[in-house]
Amino acid sequence: MRLLFQTSDEDDFFGGFRDFFDSGTWFVIRNLLLFLVVVFWLATAYWVFKDARRRIEDRWLVAVATLLGLVPPFLGAVIYMLFRPPEYLDDVRERALEIKEMEERLGGRDLRCPVCRAEVDASFLVCPVCTTKLKQACAGCKAPLDPLWQICPYCETPIETPASMELGDSWGATAPPRRERRRR
Repeated sequence: MRLLFQTSDEDDFFGGFRDFFDSGTWFVIRNLLLFLVVVFWLATAYWVFKDARRRIEDRWLVAVATLLGLVPPFLGAVIYMLFRPPEYLDDVRERALEIKEMEERLGGRDLRCPVCRAEVDASFLVCPVCTTKLKQACAGCKAPLDPLWQICPYCETPIETPASMELGDSWGATAPPRRERRRR
């Protein structure tokens, strides 16, 4: 009876596993894996440091973010990613410059000719580069007028409508009827 329940080292199913974990190969593999985990942990902390420097201006907050990336080994980097600023500082600065440029352009400081894009002054009647008519001159004082004005704000002279508009209004009255055209 004892022979049936007695096991030897050769018949032991887990004996091979025990032998492997007691060998020097296992110690080398384990130490190599631990080394790779530590290198990955330090690389994650370095990434948190570099990313925080690009997103946060305050050096103390960068140091706190780096410590957060280090202390809870891999959880700190995940926490940092959840609470980091959404934009890089360079993007914020670039957007501020674009907004400033748009405000200057809308403020009228940067007037340009609609045809050749040359810089023109608000008082120019024609573009000095391409001779495009920019504004109409007042009949009384020769001051430049905006197209929507009905009266000159400088001399109170009523603004005449352009000749093309007068032709358009009177053309229908002077045109011969259609029947007369067909008979000719």
